[in-house]
Amino acid sequence: METAFSRLKAHIELLRPPLAAMDLAMPAAAALLASYTAGHGLPPLILFLVATIGAYCAITSSYVLNDCCDIEVDRVAMPNRPLPAAQISRRDALIWALFLFAAAASAALYLNVESLVALLAATIIITVYSAWAKRSTPFSWALVGLAFGLVPMGVWLALEPAGILKAGPGIHSAAVILSLMICITDWGFTNCDASRDVAGDREKGIPTTPALYGISATAKMVAFFWLVGVLLSIALWLSADLGALYLGVALLAGGWILLQNLDFMRHPTAERGGRLFYQAANYRAALFAALIADVLLRTALPLGCAI
Repeated sequence: METAFSRLKAHIELLRPPLAAMDLAMPAAAALLASYTAGHGLPPLILFLVATIGAYCAITSSYVLNDCCDIEVDRVAMPNRPLPAAQISRRDALIWALFLFAAAASAALYLNVESLVALLAATIIITVYSAWAKRSTPFSWALVGLAFGLVPMGVWLALEPAGILKAGPGIHSAAVILSLMICITDWGFTNCDASRDVAGDREKGIPTTPALYGISATAKMVAFFWLVGVLLSIALWLSADLGALYLGVALLAGGWILLQNLDFMRHPTAERGGRLFYQAANYRAALFAALIADVLLRTALPLGCAI
């Protein structure tokens, strides 16, 4: 029983539970926003749940795959992770990643072809990153942003197909802004993550940006990415015609995350980079929770009473 429980715990740990709020709130917000901007009110519950859970499975599948590729590095920087600690075998972890991808692909196929194409593109990109680019170029983080930026786009297309494969209404500007926001801020995420892993990356000769150019230079670059991300969060408010609730949280939380980036620039250490990584995840979770609440309120209340 203890062994079975330990294996279950290891499988769950590979999903990055501290990031779960962000990883669920982002696709949920994208699904609601897609239906809202199209003037359809709230999306059908089944479609909403399938899109949100499918996107979560796609995101977490990439986490597990990355851990399978980074076992040697994690033995130095994070030896207590399930794979370097031998709580689960690499073979079982790969099976877990494939299962999660299959669940995501099944959800996308159920929704529509456009969503499936976005998933396949994101999966190919993140696989190239984990298996090759991370060990070959200091700019591999660009691929991570591209892959994760496709997630909200895939969810959006699942709820509101753009007619890419046939004549259709096209893609709403809010979908593009949301995807860009995720893409660019993920460049910050990835470099914060690489900053906390810098010791292992240098020991194993992995040419991440912090390993080659130092954490101080990386912190400045990360701050720029987050500044752009905060500006895009405000642009999203304008494009999607959201209310004061979302705008207030976007401004307050945006100011807070920029202050955390300023502190990272002042204290460019692996530990501070790791802390910013989780702070940024909490920022995203709060921002998308506010977006969800704003859409729900504006959909449920009469137009004249909407916040």
